[in-house]
Amino acid sequence: MVRLSDLPDELLLTILSLLPIEVAVSTSVLSKRWKFLWMSLPKLEYSTRNHPDSAALGEFIYKHLSLHRAPAIESLRLDLSPHINPEDIKRWVRIAVSHNVRELNITYDSDNGNIFPGSFYTCNSLVVLELGYVTLMDVPSSVCLPSLKTMELECLVYANQESLQRLLSICPVLEELSVRLGGAGDINMRKFSIVVPSLRSLSLLMFDLWWLNAYVIDTPSLEYFKLGDRINMEHYSEFNMPKLREAYVDAPFLDLNGLITSITSVKRLTLCSVHEYGEGFVLKHLEHLKLCECKNDSLDNLGELLKGSPTLRVLDICVLKDHDNHGLDEYSGFWNQPSRVPECLLSSLQILNWSRYFGRPHDRKIAVYILRNACRLKTATFFADRGYYVSNLEMIKELTLSSRASSTCEL
Repeated sequence: MVRLSDLPDELLLTILSLLPIEVAVSTSVLSKRWKFLWMSLPKLEYSTRNHPDSAALGEFIYKHLSLHRAPAIESLRLDLSPHINPEDIKRWVRIAVSHNVRELNITYDSDNGNIFPGSFYTCNSLVVLELGYVTLMDVPSSVCLPSLKTMELECLVYANQESLQRLLSICPVLEELSVRLGGAGDINMRKFSIVVPSLRSLSLLMFDLWWLNAYVIDTPSLEYFKLGDRINMEHYSEFNMPKLREAYVDAPFLDLNGLITSITSVKRLTLCSVHEYGEGFVLKHLEHLKLCECKNDSLDNLGELLKGSPTLRVLDICVLKDHDNHGLDEYSGFWNQPSRVPECLLSSLQILNWSRYFGRPHDRKIAVYILRNACRLKTATFFADRGYYVSNLEMIKELTLSSRASSTCEL
């Protein structure tokens, strides 16, 4: 029978990594083999929340980090209570940087001040940075995070409206960025910019920013963009994303004229908005469109979207996850039928999925219009939403009896 202590160090470290850090350290009393093993754990995670003695735990964290023996800390996660002294956090981060930390995750819901030592801003090894609720003070000049590729910033407290861009400007190879803005901590962000030439993926979520006036996105290499703009106030936005391939836009109150003309290169688009998109735009590469109908007038501009999408192959009409559709009115909404049949219906549309078919009058008009004019349609799938305006039997009868331009379409 193989004893636990006979296993190779790599396997034992894997086992230790599954334990709370205090338990992993306590294994040092088992035998000489285990005495120093915990010092080589590549992934470290500490939490001071709900801890009865935060001061003692803070000293434990400092000693543990100081004794770390691995060539590099693969990841360090700190989930910290508000009353932790920021100077202690500085010490921990300084040690992590000296141990070539690759991934750093800090959640610290406090405005006690700066938690980053100067060495943090020149860390050559850092690849992933995730920050939650921390205070971002002025970034020093002439610094660089040369290896940082992924960054997630959730509800940070920004010193001023240049703080975000100054941090981004020291990340020359940044590829993935997620930013969540909202709450009183962002009151200094009346306008902001995200200018990152190397960025390939951007997720931007904004809520409760009634003081925001404008934002600018300048990302010439961006391929994926997720925008959650839940600000119910007029504000200016500007976009430069010439290489975009996929976009997720949840912006019910944003004027989309500027955005639509900036995403003409997309192949996949998910959209939730009630604003008009303007005329004359062409999404010449768009193949897959997912349209959210959580609002009464969500489908009012479908005709314009079809006209502007000449190569569309798949149309999904749905209610996006976490979106509320309980306030829908039977007689709200309007189907503005195009004066000419859109090119995509004549030559490219193959799949129609309507996953929450309510059966309101304009829903029926849209469904019948597509079936009658989509010459290349292969499948049309409707799922009736029970409790709304059409019974399953009524839906089946109406759609089955409707004429179809495609003789091979399966309903």
